[in-house]
Amino acid sequence: MQSTAKIPVFGLSSVAQVVLGREDFGQHLSINLGFGIDVTLGIHVAGGISGAHLNAAITLTYCILGNLPWRKLPALIGQFLGSFTAAATIFGLYYDALYNYTKGNFTVMRPIATASIFSTYPAPYVSLLGGFFTEFTATVMLLLGILIIHDKKNNGALKGMQALFTGILVLGIGLGMGMNTGYAINPSRDLPPRVFTAIAGWGMDVFTAGHHWWVPLTAPILGSLAGVLIHKLFIDFHNQPVLESENEKGQPVVETSTL
Repeated sequence: MQSTAKIPVFGLSSVAQVVLGREDFGQHLSINLGFGIDVTLGIHVAGGISGAHLNAAITLTYCILGNLPWRKLPALIGQFLGSFTAAATIFGLYYDALYNYTKGNFTVMRPIATASIFSTYPAPYVSLLGGFFTEFTATVMLLLGILIIHDKKNNGALKGMQALFTGILVLGIGLGMGMNTGYAINPSRDLPPRVFTAIAGWGMDVFTAGHHWWVPLTAPILGSLAGVLIHKLFIDFHNQPVLESENEKGQPVVETSTL
């Protein structure tokens, strides 16, 4: 739970500073950096404990593919509780600023919308299909990046550097694919804060505005499955095992360490 709470805490607080500070205390880049730092720290916190399963879509995908036993699926509860706790923490941290900004009127829609501090909402011009495709594509890129970073048969990252490169990957997704929907790419990051805002004063509008709430739940799961399939078909099937490729080159066989 602690590691999942770390995922959004810097990211959400970065959004809060940008929105409530009217961009005097940060801009789009600072939000992306905040979420990238959260992911990196979350992996370091939980990497040796749970394998750093911080994303419900990835955890479910690994269970479906048999890479993770189904008995590990209840880890989603910890992910959701951690994210909910992070949202509550940011709400308490910035309550005075929220009240000053909204005069106590917590709303989902513009001009003083603040629900987007906690969960993702599509831009006004984005259709439901466009939002779904954005989240799907961003999650495909997330999975491809993660699998490549950890790919020992290819040019994977050095041991100990995976967390940093995964944070940079999330930063890149935010910089390149964040405009349409806010790049949830993780049901654990989006749904629990949305539930919190419904309880904390924003009401059921957080679910009915734009009828977009289900997109960050379903699109990342499908995108995660698609990302694994693409990696398997176009990269993994064409890789040679490390020991075999080393032998063909006439080099000494060196055992590589595992994650």
